[in-house]
Amino acid sequence: MHRDTVGRPMEILLVEDNLADACLTMEALREGNFEHRLTLLRDGCDALEFLRREGKYARAPRPDLILLDLELPKLDGREVLTEIHSDPDLCTVPVVVLTVSQYHEELVVQERLDADCYMVKPIEWPGFLDLVTRFRRRWAADVLLPM
Repeated sequence: MHRDTVGRPMEILLVEDNLADACLTMEALREGNFEHRLTLLRDGCDALEFLRREGKYARAPRPDLILLDLELPKLDGREVLTEIHSDPDLCTVPVVVLTVSQYHEELVVQERLDADCYMVKPIEWPGFLDLVTRFRRRWAADVLLPM
């Protein structure tokens, strides 16, 4: 068995209300050439229901990685991130916050939002692919049983 093979695709949750940004992110993930399943949600309320497996999301998979925009309708990404970190079942899932500018990223850091990483949109493919590859390796190491 190849060391990166875990028997299932990586589950990625993308929470993004802008379809153009979502399409660019999905294309970048496809370019990454690794097996994954992506769920796209467009607002913070749906994201929390999905993560908590509530209502229509009762059978939702637990994501291995969350890509989270901060400017979301209904419930913004800051509130979603706070809820993720306050939930013992979710706080171990890596979260990449997607920001609209370098300046916005600095504001987010000043707000002390606890994310695993920040990326400025539109996402530059090489840096994004490198980031996802690092998370994939971390995920594969966590999922694989010791030999």
